[in-house]
Amino acid sequence: MKRELVVVIDFGGQYNQLVARRVRECNVYCEIYSYKTPLEKIKEMDPKGIILTGGPNSCYEANSPTCSKELFEMGIPVLGLCYGAQLMQHVLGGKVEKADAREYGKTALTHKNNSILFEGVPESSTVWMSHFDYISKVADGFEITSYTDNCPCASCEDVKNQNYAIQFHPEVLHTEYGKTILKNYVMNVCKCSGDWRMDAFVDEQIKQIRKKVGDGKVLCALSGGVDSSVAAVLLSKAIGNQLTCVFVDHGLLRKNEGDEVEAVFGPEGEYDLNFIRVNAQERYYEKLKGVTEPERKRKIIGEEFIRVFEEEAKKIGKVDFLVQGTIYPDVVESGLGGESAVIKSHHNVGGLPDVVDFKEIIEPLRDLFKDEVRKVGLELGIPDYLVFRQPFPGPGLGIRIIGEVTAEKVRIVQDADAIYREEIAKAGLDRTIGQYFAALTNMRSVGVMGDERTYDYAIALRAVNTVDFMTAEAAQIPYDVLNKVMSRIINEVRGVNRVMYDITSKPPGTIEFE
Repeated sequence: MKRELVVVIDFGGQYNQLVARRVRECNVYCEIYSYKTPLEKIKEMDPKGIILTGGPNSCYEANSPTCSKELFEMGIPVLGLCYGAQLMQHVLGGKVEKADAREYGKTALTHKNNSILFEGVPESSTVWMSHFDYISKVADGFEITSYTDNCPCASCEDVKNQNYAIQFHPEVLHTEYGKTILKNYVMNVCKCSGDWRMDAFVDEQIKQIRKKVGDGKVLCALSGGVDSSVAAVLLSKAIGNQLTCVFVDHGLLRKNEGDEVEAVFGPEGEYDLNFIRVNAQERYYEKLKGVTEPERKRKIIGEEFIRVFEEEAKKIGKVDFLVQGTIYPDVVESGLGGESAVIKSHHNVGGLPDVVDFKEIIEPLRDLFKDEVRKVGLELGIPDYLVFRQPFPGPGLGIRIIGEVTAEKVRIVQDADAIYREEIAKAGLDRTIGQYFAALTNMRSVGVMGDERTYDYAIALRAVNTVDFMTAEAAQIPYDVLNKVMSRIINEVRGVNRVMYDITSKPPGTIEFE
């Protein structure tokens, strides 16, 4: 059975990945493509629907991203969001102008009940606006379906030609009924069946992997994070001990993490694969000795990982395939998918291939978002503590220790972080906070413990709530929980006499410390 597809065309909007996620929450597969993608390629995909994202430009300016009129005449339902809505009107003969005042934030919306997009949505609701242009005249054939006090056309539609325009952002959680609106488009306008599920994905991937690999040998760099763990188990289910996983323990993991990974994937674990653990802690500490600059630390840790992996790969001999835990945000943020600026150069999208002689890369999770990867992990029976493990940077604790990295500092932050995570879980907050961890500052201060003065380090606790990790707000952890964490860290972790809670949002700060 052919997989149904909705295509998101990216015009540089900050929420493009969120749009795709909302579509997938309807159990419909979705991919992001740049607005520069040839129309013929879009046609060949035979999508059930096309969504145009927001963007930072004004559609009426000469060099702004645009699309052809033919896009709206293919008989495929098109939904324009924010810039996409304005562009649709501009291309089809409507008029878009600069507004007297920018409309930004939560806004009261009133809609007419005769629109299929607003089925199940109250006549008045709150939506998220972010625009400085507005649709002053709709194109021929369109009818206005909603408005706000400052926006006479908050949405409009041409039902006959299946073109729908929405000025606000239904994909963000600030829009009360945004999910309902997008589901109405996907299910009722595009007529999708919504049968794309993780169990079917797992079965299909296992079949494809077996067909591709045959009797070949496969090598995987296993970090212990959710992406590489799920990829490894998927390969194990497909090809068994034709797979070799190399786990490089650089000594910068969370407390007991190396042993936990080995317990799951090693000789005593339940998976049929070859597991190699490389204990390279001292090697890394020596390389990082005296280094304080964050980017230099990152580079050393990344380069040393490649060197260690290369040495182990040579011992194994010829391999036919290399497995990488690339996920869809890695693809898009590396500039290979949508139109948004390159956000990061992720090692999963081209860091290891040069050091291993192989025929092809296998990326079984390349089409999935993080939450979908976790669903696959549960489907495969991977333990919850691995599937729901907190996001962890590639350089590990190396960037959660301000200044020089030493074995003693690693011990301090490991112990403090373990206590923090334990208390967050006890309080029932571990599945509600986006990301939380302890970091070791480079600040030392005077304290009093018992009858003695101390001169020890300060631990900084970080916890944020976020939808997409592009922006984040500090989580409001109950004071009694923070107080318990503080008390335990100071009493149980040698070398710490002060605990602070970081309330900085992103921006201006970052989620990690370095």
